[in-house]
Amino acid sequence: MEMQGHSATERVGVKHAAFPDRGNIPYEITLQNCTEKAQSLLRWHDCHQYCSKSGKPTQKNVSGSNRVCHANGLIYYPHVSPVVITLVSSKNRCLLVHQKTFPAGMYTALAGFCEIGETLEETIRREVAEEVGLVVDTVRYSGSQHWPFPSSSLMLACQATAKDDELNINKDEIEEARWFTLEEVIEALGVKMLPSKLPDGTLPVWVPPKFAIAHQLIQEWVQEQKSQYSS
Repeated sequence: MEMQGHSATERVGVKHAAFPDRGNIPYEITLQNCTEKAQSLLRWHDCHQYCSKSGKPTQKNVSGSNRVCHANGLIYYPHVSPVVITLVSSKNRCLLVHQKTFPAGMYTALAGFCEIGETLEETIRREVAEEVGLVVDTVRYSGSQHWPFPSSSLMLACQATAKDDELNINKDEIEEARWFTLEEVIEALGVKMLPSKLPDGTLPVWVPPKFAIAHQLIQEWVQEQKSQYSS
């Protein structure tokens, strides 16, 4: 699609684009991947029009992958903010939380930005302790996902176990946190996004949609619990 006489590639500083044969790419490229990358890159360019050291305008390179300040030679590259998202469990239950900014009834795993100098494990232990007052015992990496909103973030998903299950909720961060049984989680997974109220006027608990890595974390925990019961 073209707007105002310029193609999408021209608007991010690419006048001529050549793409390799798909057979040479060792991973699958989807429309979602391209859309997320484009959205993040366009926002980054919009926010980095000037050099933070010289104050002079920066210029994008041909591919749009960086910006250069020709006054001092500094090259700026798009940054990605690491975020941990952790499903904490204790015995046969997992912890799901609801924040005030979430849609009504939606519960998900704990998440927080990594701070400078922290390892992945240190961030998880700090975030869990700060938000719900639990001491983390074990941490296991599960997967990752790029998340373009509100800025370009790399979601690092982990499973964690807690040494105890007594919650001390930080109300400045979390509106509600609850331990859910396997049966309750399975029921929540079966509820569609933005459900209608139940006959008693309450909203059913639901979890993020399938494209979110939080959903994958929860599904992973469910499958592991089922495997334990069947063995």
